[in-house]
Amino acid sequence: MIEPTTTQLQPMPDDWQRALAVVAHPDDLEYGCSAAIAAWTDTGREVAYVLASRGEAGIDTLEPAKCGPLREREQRSSAAVVGVSAVEFLDHRDGVIEYGTALRRDIAAAIRRHRPELVITLNHRDTWGGVAWNTPDHVAVGRATLDAAGDAGNRWIFPELVEQGLEPWNGVRWVAVAGSSSPTHAVDATPGLERAVRSLLEHRAYIEALTTEDPETYARGFLTGVAEQTAERFGGTPAVAFELFSR
Repeated sequence: MIEPTTTQLQPMPDDWQRALAVVAHPDDLEYGCSAAIAAWTDTGREVAYVLASRGEAGIDTLEPAKCGPLREREQRSSAAVVGVSAVEFLDHRDGVIEYGTALRRDIAAAIRRHRPELVITLNHRDTWGGVAWNTPDHVAVGRATLDAAGDAGNRWIFPELVEQGLEPWNGVRWVAVAGSSSPTHAVDATPGLERAVRSLLEHRAYIEALTTEDPETYARGFLTGVAEQTAERFGGTPAVAFELFSR
C-alpha cells in the first residue's frame, strides 16, 4: 500500500471560468496559492477575493485603527500583481472571527454575488500537518466556507439574502483547500511563481514586522521551498497543492 505522503497529486480541474477565494486575513492567499491564481488569470479565468477581516490585529507595533487600512491597501496591491481586481472585506474582527451563522451568511452572500464554480479557502483543520497549531480565524473561515458553498444554493437557508436580491447559486462544483496536510491535487507553480513572490512582497509592512530577514529573500525562499517540496508529489514540477472537495 502506498503511503499517503508519497501518493502523487492529480492536476486541478481546468473546466471552469470563475473562482472565489475566501480567507481570514490579508496575506493568507499570498502564503498559500497566489502562484496558482496568477496562472489561472493568465488563461482568462476570473478570480475574486473575499477576506473575513482586514488583518488589523496582525502587527504588534501598529494599533488596529492604523493597521487595518494599511493591510487593506497592501492586499489590494498584492491581488493586482496576480491579475485580481475584485477584493472585498467582510469586516469580521481580526483574531476573534467566530464560526457560526453570521459568518456562513456573509460568505454565502459573497458566493451568490460572484457565482463561482470553484471556491478556494485555507486550511480549516486544527493544525498545520500536526506540527503547528492553526489559528482560530483560519479554522473558522475555512470551515464556514465549506459550509457556505452549500448554503449558497439553498433558498431556504438565509432567505433574507433573496430579499436583498441575491438569488441562490448552486453552481459551486469544487472547494479547494490550500495549506492542507491531505492534498489531493496541484497546479504547476512555474508560470506564476515570480508574480507570487512579488505579490507576497506587497505585504511589506507585515513582513518587516514579522522577520528581520531581507523581505525578498524571505518571500522567495518561503514560496520556492513550498513549491519544490510539492514537486516531489507532482512529477517533479514545482506546484501549489490543494485538497479538493467535489460538490
